[in-house]
Parts: sequence; C-alpha cells; structure tokens
Amino acid sequence: MEVKTNAMRLLDKHKAVYRSYRYDGTVALSGIEVATVLGQNPKQVFKTLVTVGKSRQNYVFMIPVAEELDLKKAAAAAGEKAVEMVKSRELLGLTGYIHGGCSPIGMKKTFPTFIDETAAGFATVIFSAGKIGFQIETSMAELQKIVPLKTAALTV
Repeated sequence: MEVKTNAMRLLDKHKAVYRSYRYDGTVALSGIEVATVLGQNPKQVFKTLVTVGKSRQNYVFMIPVAEELDLKKAAAAAGEKAVEMVKSRELLGLTGYIHGGCSPIGMKKTFPTFIDETAAGFATVIFSAGKIGFQIETSMAELQKIVPLKTAALTV
C-alpha cells in the first residue's frame, strides 16, 4: 500500500495531478542531495521556507534548493518592510511541519505563498510532501488549486 502524506491527500481531494517520490529520510540530506538522489535537476526542486514580517504576518517562500532566499526581495514581494526566518523550534506549532519536511500544502493555516520566478521555466516543480523522505512533483497550475501562489524574484 502506498504511503500518503497529508499534502498528498489534499492533492487527491482536489483531483490534482501529481507524482510522488520517496527517498531514505533516515539519512540527513540537503536539498541538493535530495535532488541528486531523485535524479532531478536541483533548479526544479524547491525548498519551502516560512518567514514572519514586521507586521507579524507569516509568509511562505518556495525557492530552488541550491539558492538562498533574499530577505529584502521576499519582503518586497510580501509588501513588508522586512521579513525574517521563523525559528526551527516555532515551525511545528505554526505549520504542523518540521524543518526538512515543510510543504506549502496542508499547513495549519493558509499563509500568503510565493514561488521563485524561475519555477515558470519548468513544466513541473518538485517540493516536500510534508514528511522527510517524501517529495511531490506537480505543475504550478495544479499547486494553485490548493495554495494561492504568486511568483516573484526571491533569490540572492
């Protein structure tokens, strides 16, 4: 029987087309290593980062795993004066996910979500399925069925 994460169940509920991947989540892997293990282009594999703005509003940013979030660009995209990363210890209570297994789908609350503009260059994007060892591949159109998503220049 195939193991499903909450993110996968939400995609199923919305009849979204996606593909799931599994890898050995017992070994700590960087996002680049996950892309390599899956045989995927690291530019197409995205990490999900959660921030908090000066207004105390939370925002989600999806960027390629090999890139670094530019906090000034992120703040500009969100219409904030500044944003900072949410501390790892706060992530579970805020999103329901742990560091390394954070998915833009199925968080406890829906936060404004932005994806790096480079995603538009791919037919599909790959990101965490909400549990370490699981990834989802889907189109931005399918992802937008569940997550209100905006594109922006987000990386350094």
